[in-house]
Amino acid sequence: MKVTMSLIKADVGGLAGHSRVHPQLKDDAKLILEAAKGEEKIIDYHVTSVGDDLQLIITHKNGENSSYVHELAWKAFLKATETAKKLKLYGAGQDLLKDSFSGNLKGMGPGVAEFEIEERRSEPVVAFMMDKTEPGAFNLPIFKMFADPFNTPGLVIDPNMHEGFEFEIWDVIDHKKLFLKTPEEVYDILALIGSKSRYIIKRVYPGGAKNSKKEPVAVVSTDILHEIAGKYVGKDDPAALVRAQAGLPAMGEILEAFTFPHLVSGWMRGSHNGPLMPVSVQDATPSRFDGPPRVIGLGFQLAEGKLVGPADLLADKAFDGARLLANQIADYIRRNGPFEPHRLPEQEMEYTTLPQVQKKLQSRMVDL
Repeated sequence: MKVTMSLIKADVGGLAGHSRVHPQLKDDAKLILEAAKGEEKIIDYHVTSVGDDLQLIITHKNGENSSYVHELAWKAFLKATETAKKLKLYGAGQDLLKDSFSGNLKGMGPGVAEFEIEERRSEPVVAFMMDKTEPGAFNLPIFKMFADPFNTPGLVIDPNMHEGFEFEIWDVIDHKKLFLKTPEEVYDILALIGSKSRYIIKRVYPGGAKNSKKEPVAVVSTDILHEIAGKYVGKDDPAALVRAQAGLPAMGEILEAFTFPHLVSGWMRGSHNGPLMPVSVQDATPSRFDGPPRVIGLGFQLAEGKLVGPADLLADKAFDGARLLANQIADYIRRNGPFEPHRLPEQEMEYTTLPQVQKKLQSRMVDL
């Protein structure tokens, strides 16, 4: 059967700063989604959080960009925002950049990752959710999953994966996109996605002529808040959906991509580079310097659209080494204080509050 899986997130208020989501906000969202499920408007849902971001995972038959599903999520966020304001939570409703719903969530603040797929005989999917970073933080792990044989040996030993994958890459500054294939265009892909604040992997498709259906096997939210609001209102805290097994990377290969805590942009005030730490849902509560940046991974089996699970996949003790290394990297890079490369390059700081400080000093500048 055809099923759409929508992962929609927003920061509607943080408990004790930017650390976590108050349980009552999750309860508010569940009430809205449960009513829709009871009316059979959606198939299933799961509500969770990472850091101060409320995360809604919804399955349905309405297709991508469904006005009904997007408005449903909007209503859930509005309800949670009302509670956040009553509790005086920090940044209440900060990701809701518009006053009213306008057809879908594009340009309204919340992040969206969704795909419509034909459910396979067994359909394992993992929902990855990040906090204190930007969409480009997914570039390295998604590349490793679908293009790096040292991470994914299936690219070598599974004949069903020998035709590679096709990457849809977005230029989020000039608002363009292109499609590049592996393995033949792997260097071209790397030439772009290494610039992680501009070129972002949006979707991945199976390669080869036999995969003419072109159903996505991975999708990443690419909403850029400073592009929408015209000023810094917080990092974009992306989410992604990735399908596994049966001609695709095995779940273990997908998770292997997070054993290296690579440097990502975000962290404190969205202005610093820091290590991405894989954690359990319970530990998705960034606090030190508002971080370090976190990623969680919830595994589901789809069964006629129902969400069987979740499995808290990154809670595994096998990721303890990655967490230890992330803390060591955090210790090292924090000692750089306000200096680059800990602080972001100046061109990226244009979207933070730093220009307000620089403007104040302009009148004191004199020619050399």
